[in-house]
Amino acid sequence: MTKYKHVLALNPYFAHTTAIMHLFPPTGLEYIVASMKDLVGKVTQLDLRYEKAYQDPAALGAFIRRDVDLVCVSIRWHTQFERICDFVAQLPDEVPIVVGGYEATLEVEQLFQRCPNVDMVVRGEGEEIIRQIVTGVPYEEIRGLSFRRNGQIVHNENQVLPDLAHIAYPDRSLRRHEYYWLQGGCRLSRRTFDTVLTTRGCPFKCKFCTFSLNPLGQKREYTERPIESVIEELKGITADIVLFSDDNMFTNLQRSEQLCDLIIESGIKKMFVVQARVDIAKHPRILDKAQQAGFKIFLMGIESPHDRILAQLQKGITQQVIRDSMAVLRQYDFLLHGYFIYGNLGETEEEMLYIARFASEIGLDTISYQKLRIEKFSPLKEVVESTPGYYYGRIGGHVYSDRYGRKELKRIRSRISREFYTPRQLLRIVKKARQIGLVTPRDVVVPLLKLPLLLGSVALGKTHKKRQRAAAGIRISASNRTPLAE
Repeated sequence: MTKYKHVLALNPYFAHTTAIMHLFPPTGLEYIVASMKDLVGKVTQLDLRYEKAYQDPAALGAFIRRDVDLVCVSIRWHTQFERICDFVAQLPDEVPIVVGGYEATLEVEQLFQRCPNVDMVVRGEGEEIIRQIVTGVPYEEIRGLSFRRNGQIVHNENQVLPDLAHIAYPDRSLRRHEYYWLQGGCRLSRRTFDTVLTTRGCPFKCKFCTFSLNPLGQKREYTERPIESVIEELKGITADIVLFSDDNMFTNLQRSEQLCDLIIESGIKKMFVVQARVDIAKHPRILDKAQQAGFKIFLMGIESPHDRILAQLQKGITQQVIRDSMAVLRQYDFLLHGYFIYGNLGETEEEMLYIARFASEIGLDTISYQKLRIEKFSPLKEVVESTPGYYYGRIGGHVYSDRYGRKELKRIRSRISREFYTPRQLLRIVKKARQIGLVTPRDVVVPLLKLPLLLGSVALGKTHKKRQRAAAGIRISASNRTPLAE
């Protein structure tokens, strides 16, 4: 017998937030829905970014009381955490509420305190946990679950990370919206947008990065989905542009080549955005196939033009490797985007400003740049704490120094932007976007000048951990398909 007849899966973020909150479908929540949908009566996915009528907790509460017997909430980002807690706390307390997501895992105690009606918090990856919840497994037996019992909060031991091969991918027929790249109400492109995750984890050990760790500090080893499952998912996607949100699409070169071959053989016609390391340039045969398969945009973590800082970050590359790699990559019809970090330990203003000139020298089309930041389990955390004159405000926050505080780094950031994004560079971006088919003559061209900001947010679309390179001002529009069933 089905324990829950109607589950509400809620993305609680509101429309007027930072760019990254608008750019992507709530893919992490959709994975949770996919894992439980065969075990419950029905699931309604509700994205508050585009459901204005239900941004009022009273209206949403009325719907929940009428027809819902379990509410699942995904809290992924620190942005709007306080507002979301206030909103969730006003939902009906007679209906069980379970909360999960990256930020929820980091803030378990605060979440229970702020929201007396929250019954459970899922810590870490939740696909297996939600299946146990909806099938009635006793809470005490569910690893990775925190829950209320007799007025106390119980934290079960951490779960064993689930096998990626057995996790169902999102059911896009449950979406109530389509997603576009828009700026200021004008579509950056008429093309629709979606994301696909083919692997989790990363084998590299860059010192600034916690991509391979979940918010509990557990190492997520590099694991792969069956490639047949990836192709099956791609065949069912209607969006024009698809981001492969893997940390590095080319970790397993043989698999990447096979994926390209199958995309070509299957006649899948999409434009793909991928994240990669610059050393993919050593494999021109794979790049040839990637171009043929429709790979259009490469997002590459370059981080710094300085060998000293690259070594400090344990990036595993040198400036010369970057230059040599870019010389190869420029020969392809790819839009090349580079991520940089500034404000590194011991980095001077002159070294930070060199980012703009270096990016131009190596032929990057677009760049984004963020201040060094500290995550809870980052190996860089202890280094910052032991370096005199450097500090950070909170876990997940940016690093500052006595010499370069918020004001100084903001000024440096503005100079990097001005010196790279010249009128000539902006025209080059428009030309490249047209050349690779990212936009058509029918598309609005002026918003393309905002493309660098958009690409600065793309890496955040991953489902389980993100580098925050949010770029202000970019918004996504969504069109409602159907009214909420009531």
